[in-house]
Amino acid sequence: MSRIVSRAASKAVSRAVSGEEGGERNEERGMPAERRSGSVPFPYARMERKRDALDRLDLRFRWGRYGIRVLRCHLASFGPGHVIPAHKHSEFEFHFIVRGRGLVTIGGDVHELQEGLFYLTGPDVVHEQVSDPEDPMFELCLHCEFIPLGPGKAGAWGDELEEREAEECIRLLRTMPALPALDRYHAMPCFLEAYRAWEEQSVGVYTTMKTTILQILLRASRVHASPEAAGNIPERDMKDHRFRLATQYIEDNGARPLALEEVAERVHVSPRQLQRIFRSEGRTTFSEWVEHIRLQKISSELLESERSIEEIALDYGYANPNYLYPVFKNKYGMTPSAYRRLHGVR
Repeated sequence: MSRIVSRAASKAVSRAVSGEEGGERNEERGMPAERRSGSVPFPYARMERKRDALDRLDLRFRWGRYGIRVLRCHLASFGPGHVIPAHKHSEFEFHFIVRGRGLVTIGGDVHELQEGLFYLTGPDVVHEQVSDPEDPMFELCLHCEFIPLGPGKAGAWGDELEEREAEECIRLLRTMPALPALDRYHAMPCFLEAYRAWEEQSVGVYTTMKTTILQILLRASRVHASPEAAGNIPERDMKDHRFRLATQYIEDNGARPLALEEVAERVHVSPRQLQRIFRSEGRTTFSEWVEHIRLQKISSELLESERSIEEIALDYGYANPNYLYPVFKNKYGMTPSAYRRLHGVR
């Protein structure tokens, strides 16, 4: 599941952190050129806008016969070679590595960390982290308390099923080995969903937050629950992964013209392969997806801004504003001007 670093290797990494081997080339460490130049899309970039946003929320809820209290939920970044000294918590801490490399020491054993790995440190588990000196880490952190409660209203609307699932999930988390493993059930995107819910403050924001936290707990608990998890690191579903990277890149850069070749280069596939990925995973084509995202942003801009339609069209990649009208009408059944009037924007 995670290779325990030998003492010699651990000392070598320590020397690298302290600068004795700081001249080692990134190429020799196997880091792609795109990572070195910072051009690889970072799906969690928007969480950097206000990293402590979710920490400020007093989020607590009942799940089965447990009270779940969220103490912290945020994106953390560590400088090159940064050391977090040995420490412990009285709560459960979930660690998800979303970028970079490093080491974690748990119970005297040193484990390598890299993008896509997850590990859990339960109450009173002492751990120490070291960020790689040349490929520093970004980590999604969730701190939770599980508080036993008395029985609620039993048997109605699936309560009994929920109680059973909550009990099993928390049992798995309490007995989970403190070993890094792949986030094979995709708990990481739930952090981004919770952050977006906070940003939008739309109807049901509390329920959305609760649901995303529960999904993180459930998906994390499954990592060591299945038999094949022991001894083997399962491979990532690369089609789904590349589709997520591509769509996030389009969302981040949709305000300018985007070519299939550019996005394909960012997710390390050929243009033809990326087009096949969009057909299989998104049931659409690349150009249709780009147009969909762009029109979504334009429609929001039309309602939230007083700028002219011509200005908005130019900002979102339509060199001639007249090109926007038929495309917009085909999607929404009306012109941009009529769309504004329909929603009471003068």
